[in-house]
Amino acid sequence: MAAAAPGVDTGAPSSDPHPALGRTLTRIGFGSCSKESKPQPIWDAVLASRCDLFMFLGDNIYGDTRDMSVLRAKYAKFAMETGFARLRATTPVVAIWDDHDFGENDAGAEYSPKEESRRIFLEFWGEPAGSPRWDRDGVYASYVFGPPGKRVQVILPDLRYNRTPIVKLDLAGADYEAWAKGKETAGLLVPGPYARNPDPQATMLGERQWQWLERQLEVPADVRLIASSLQVLADFPGWEAWINYARDHQRLIDLIRRKGAKGVVFLSGDTHYAEMSKLDVNVPYTLWDLTSSGLTEVWPVVPPNANRVSEVLREANFGFIDIDWQGPSTRLKLGIVDAAGKTRMSWEIALASLA
Repeated sequence: MAAAAPGVDTGAPSSDPHPALGRTLTRIGFGSCSKESKPQPIWDAVLASRCDLFMFLGDNIYGDTRDMSVLRAKYAKFAMETGFARLRATTPVVAIWDDHDFGENDAGAEYSPKEESRRIFLEFWGEPAGSPRWDRDGVYASYVFGPPGKRVQVILPDLRYNRTPIVKLDLAGADYEAWAKGKETAGLLVPGPYARNPDPQATMLGERQWQWLERQLEVPADVRLIASSLQVLADFPGWEAWINYARDHQRLIDLIRRKGAKGVVFLSGDTHYAEMSKLDVNVPYTLWDLTSSGLTEVWPVVPPNANRVSEVLREANFGFIDIDWQGPSTRLKLGIVDAAGKTRMSWEIALASLA
């Protein structure tokens, strides 16, 4: 394994004993929301894409329990899934969690078994003894792949372990499900049941993780992939997203600006549909957020998102980032692939525009 760059987590990024941190990445895959009890034909398409790295962005299983024996059993079932096992045996992987593999739907710091769940997560993903991940308030991590001039930094924030409880939308006593069904029948975009948290102390990350993230954005890198379990740029879906915690949302953008962090692209999951979001106002440079969800899960409703710049794909899918390393002319291709292996959406972005 190549030596990590200064300030980078030194734990191996997968159970693979040779994760190849020194390897130049040209194709990176990612996905989220794989229910372990369902068939998972998507892995044939993932394997055919021959990724140099695959990132799991959360809801990797649907634990949804406070019984840790149940959580372990669901991880064990996922481990036996043929396509996933083949991917893990052939491709370096990194992973973060979201609510369902954290242990409870839409949960945060209030989830009482979170510490045991954290240890189960790290054990399942083969985190080596001595990795700094074992000593953190959460499962956040960062890795750098490739030599100088072709360095890709992967940052995996933990949006669960320290998160302030989410605020529910006030519908004046109305039943949310009935209200949403009425909106759908009328052909309207249906926001979710959550509101922005007005408390300036409310947080997604917690202060210790914020300080860690500041240090990560000082690490030399050419491309920075901030792989978030929740959408970063969506405005405002009403479901879980960074925008529910407006101060943290602004703090993240300000941090990129203050640190002069170039090459940032957001990748996200959770939604059970795929889309691209874009923000080009009051930002250090145009920011992009490619959402891929789910590997098995599909959601019939389309929430509002003022920053959406694509269609919404409501089929099983995974995302990819291709990097054409050409020095100052380096280009990124971001896209979404369906279970049949067909690219359904794609965008090309000049790396020089992310500065």
